[in-house]
Amino acid sequence: MLILLSICLAAQPSQCKEDRISLSYEATNPFICLRTAQSALATWQETHPEWHVTRWRCATRESLPKDL
Repeated sequence: MLILLSICLAAQPSQCKEDRISLSYEATNPFICLRTAQSALATWQETHPEWHVTRWRCATRESLPKDL
């Protein structure tokens, strides 16, 4: 599973991009991803303080969307 992020610079909110967090399991149940996403997002945010997460969602590797 992946957590797909839409992120913007805190200092320049108009400068945005997409990123992803790869989770260490390959479950296809979205509820498992939703349950673990909060801690994964908090860890990501701690290591990227200059970025602000504006949107996120869970996705399987096989069904990656073209955009968030």
